[in-house]
Amino acid sequence: MKVLVTGATGFTGGHLVRWLAARGDDVRALVRNGRQAEALQKDGIPVVEGDLTNPVSLIGAAKGVEVIYNIAALYRTAGLPAASYRAVNAEGVGAIVDAAWAVDARRVVHCSTVGVHGDVEHPPANEDAPLRPGDVYQETKVEGETIGRAAAARTGVELVIARPSGIYGPGDRRLFKLFGRVAQGRFVMFGSGRVYYHLTYIDDLCEGFRLCAATPQAAGRTYILAGEEVTTLGELVDVVRDVAGVARRPWRLPVWPVWMAGAACEAICRPFGIEPPLYRRRVDFFTKSRAFDIARARQELGFHPQIGLREGIRRTLEWYREQGWI
Repeated sequence: MKVLVTGATGFTGGHLVRWLAARGDDVRALVRNGRQAEALQKDGIPVVEGDLTNPVSLIGAAKGVEVIYNIAALYRTAGLPAASYRAVNAEGVGAIVDAAWAVDARRVVHCSTVGVHGDVEHPPANEDAPLRPGDVYQETKVEGETIGRAAAARTGVELVIARPSGIYGPGDRRLFKLFGRVAQGRFVMFGSGRVYYHLTYIDDLCEGFRLCAATPQAAGRTYILAGEEVTTLGELVDVVRDVAGVARRPWRLPVWPVWMAGAACEAICRPFGIEPPLYRRRVDFFTKSRAFDIARARQELGFHPQIGLREGIRRTLEWYREQGWI
């Protein structure tokens, strides 16, 4: 297929463009700044400049494609106003669907997040579980789904929404705070570690995205994409320790004093646009359960994750070692 991928300079988008190209798709990468896409160009990926907040640039970038994968998003950044998140994560989804309609692209695969479900009260959650966004990032992801569906209904473009769980693999930096520190013997566990944490290996996610684009009956549907194995946070840390060969168990601290310290840091730092050294949401990582049911994706897409948790962690730690991080 001829496809356009937004967010191609990020971990997920960058992996997706290379993964699709390796499987024979005619892939084009949308980037905001061509100078940040040198690695893509070296790998032979055509790059076009554009922005989700610039509809004209989207139409130009999408000419001739059949499918648009919308991976671009604004993640959590200190000092960023809510309007900036809304422009990309919410209104940008409608702009992508409108651009697809303008160039006769048949389908948009939009990457949302399982974070829209917030703390899962009765795990595992499926796609119909209540939406409980907990911050501006998750709130604007919910808005993006709503705006995207409305634009699809208005234009006739097929929209498929994918909600990945925590994404990891070689190239990921975000989960280094967990994997890397465990491997270094420096991880601190706040609370009991009995909450659930559900991961998705990057290659399995890319296959899930491809199935969202290629499966006819997926049009108009929403799918949770996640790995086969669900663990508690404590069990996950033990797997990482075992794979890394670390005997030392993590330090354990009570969670609520740390949460209060995070609230104080945010209150002091945010008015000045300073990155707080500790966030409440980072503490929430230790208190909110995230476990998901991928039955719909299995049945309707034929989605069957291939990379087991231990193997995925081994590959990720090996990449960290190659970078000299552990």
